[in-house]
Amino acid sequence: MDFSFGAEDEELRGRARAWLTEHLTGPYAQAAGLGGPGSEHEGVGARRAWERELGRGGWIGQGWDAPPGTYGQQRLSLTGQVVWAEEYAASRAPARVGHIGENLLAPTLVAYGSREQQDRFLPGIARGEELWCQGYSEPGAGSDLAGVRTAAVRDTADGSFRVTGQKTWTSLARDADWCFVLARTEPGSRRHRGLSFLLVPMDQPGRIEVRPIRQMTGTSEFNEVFFDGAVAAEVVGGEGCGWTVAMGLLARERGVSTLVQQIGFAAELERVLAAYASAHGAHDAPGAPRAFGAPGAGDPVLRDRLVRQWAELRTMRWNALRTLGTAAPDGGEGGISGDGGAGDPGAPSVAKLLWGGWHRRLGELAVAVRGAAATAGPAAWAPDLPYGPGLDEDQRLFLFTRADTIYGGSDEIQRNIIAERVLGLPREAR
Repeated sequence: MDFSFGAEDEELRGRARAWLTEHLTGPYAQAAGLGGPGSEHEGVGARRAWERELGRGGWIGQGWDAPPGTYGQQRLSLTGQVVWAEEYAASRAPARVGHIGENLLAPTLVAYGSREQQDRFLPGIARGEELWCQGYSEPGAGSDLAGVRTAAVRDTADGSFRVTGQKTWTSLARDADWCFVLARTEPGSRRHRGLSFLLVPMDQPGRIEVRPIRQMTGTSEFNEVFFDGAVAAEVVGGEGCGWTVAMGLLARERGVSTLVQQIGFAAELERVLAAYASAHGAHDAPGAPRAFGAPGAGDPVLRDRLVRQWAELRTMRWNALRTLGTAAPDGGEGGISGDGGAGDPGAPSVAKLLWGGWHRRLGELAVAVRGAAATAGPAAWAPDLPYGPGLDEDQRLFLFTRADTIYGGSDEIQRNIIAERVLGLPREAR
């Protein structure tokens, strides 16, 4: 398969670079580099305004399977989306606050929602005006989503649902306008049956409470959300079909967004390499990034770990492109599509296993390169700062990535999925 960039992609690269240069000014320039996993508390107001700026430029919804311009977005090929992501990362534009709506809910609505639901919700996402959060995990039902107990009862007066229960690890819940919720709508149902995918407005005082969860990093981007009779008027995919819709969303979660995520990983790895080079000298290795260290200099064990991280990241990129890629029937440019590899039941789990473990090892490597200095200094661990400990980038990376092999489906659950759905091994005893 040919994943090279064509003339149209390079034209797009120039256009994207020019647009970002023109618009990343004023408060947006001041918010450069803010946000992202472990730092979602940073510059929320400016980043929310930036989301609307992206919407006015038509840069939201590039991968939606909808005609270009239908909801204000421009449709880009997979390689075009990668080009945009590369330029976005290079510009150090603020981390997105609308990615859950754009990359998770919107493709799910295109695949499973009614035309009325698409027309109601996609324009607001494309304009960067409505932000979403995800109501999946619960206490006792995290990676094992089929165990959800949040219940939704039909209101006979108006046909809507009243949602009661608790969700946890809900990213950006304090800033979201809407939440898509997996709830049990059939009393007495078990496991995958009787679930529905509901759309719940978050502005329901007295019916929805959001409680921040303090993390090791001192920040609170994750939250507990309590629903007490919250109203949900929209069901996606039909009542009782929530499991199918929820699994379809997860497949798309690990689609093109995986490639975008890897661009951030590359920047983090470059920072760790630069720290190693500063301590041990640097030279350019053919085909490799700078800073693996001068021959014979430095710690050979650390050098080997750095090389492995670099090689594994490149492998992850090609694996993501391979699993995303399905042969285009017309032999179109790139021969790939951005369906998230949804046709391969093991692809999402393999991707999660790869990046979760890789990122966690990078956090460990970041502090190992610095040695004892990475843990020293009482000021670095002062508990009374506004957002908890005053961590530097490496310390925050180390602490936050401890969770990478747990959230979004733990490694144990991913291995079970591969064993049962791909290899056909006996199901785990329950």
